[in-house]
Amino acid sequence: MSDRPESEQTAAAKPSAPTSTYAPVERASVSGLMQQPRFQRLRNRAIIAVAAGVVVGFLAADWRIGVTAGVFAAIAEAIYRSRSNSSVPAWRRASVAERRTEAQLRSLERNGYRTLHARAIPGSEAQIDHLVVGPTGVYAVDSEKWDRRLPVRVQMGKKLYHGPFDMKTRLTEAMWEATQASELISKAFGREISVVPSLAIYGPAVPWKIMTIRGVDVYQGDRARKWITKRERALTDSEIDQIYEISAQVLPARYGED
Repeated sequence: MSDRPESEQTAAAKPSAPTSTYAPVERASVSGLMQQPRFQRLRNRAIIAVAAGVVVGFLAADWRIGVTAGVFAAIAEAIYRSRSNSSVPAWRRASVAERRTEAQLRSLERNGYRTLHARAIPGSEAQIDHLVVGPTGVYAVDSEKWDRRLPVRVQMGKKLYHGPFDMKTRLTEAMWEATQASELISKAFGREISVVPSLAIYGPAVPWKIMTIRGVDVYQGDRARKWITKRERALTDSEIDQIYEISAQVLPARYGED
């Protein structure tokens, strides 16, 4: 089906009579333009530059110094704005922890690993931060940024604590996410594919290398890459490609594809 208007699609087959009716042309108004974010930023920058120029020029009793100060103020505001703003909406930005894990996983690409980020579990609000498919298997990595002032400890090998807080709920969520991903991928692939769940913790020191707690591997965030690669080969290159493509379909991107 064409996206062109019906009148354009039939023009060649059926000439239309000339008409004197035209759609009104909307003209941009000054007030409308001034409401645009770009003009508002320029207006604010000009105000800052003028204010800085007037104050410095008055204090220095030299208008040339004031003009120079105004120019520098405008430049400083532009630099600050470019660093504090992003073209990516705030709700799509990865957390600091996710970016650190992503950087580690990116280095695995040359070794045949493939990664999907921020994948949603259909029918829920749950999300797998990083799903990794590679020679050693399939992994679900959730990146956690915890308060570094509170210690991480484990009790009886079954309970994970961050300071006084029991992290049972977080472990349960990570396990559930990996189980759901495993079921969806296995069904589409035609045989069972196990997805190994984990929490990569940033902030406080984790006093062990890797520990499995309630079925979830827990480790210091900067060990994510070693946690994945220090295993025996389990998948062929063909299987990796198939599972990756299936995962991308059954676990949709949380914020839409780029």
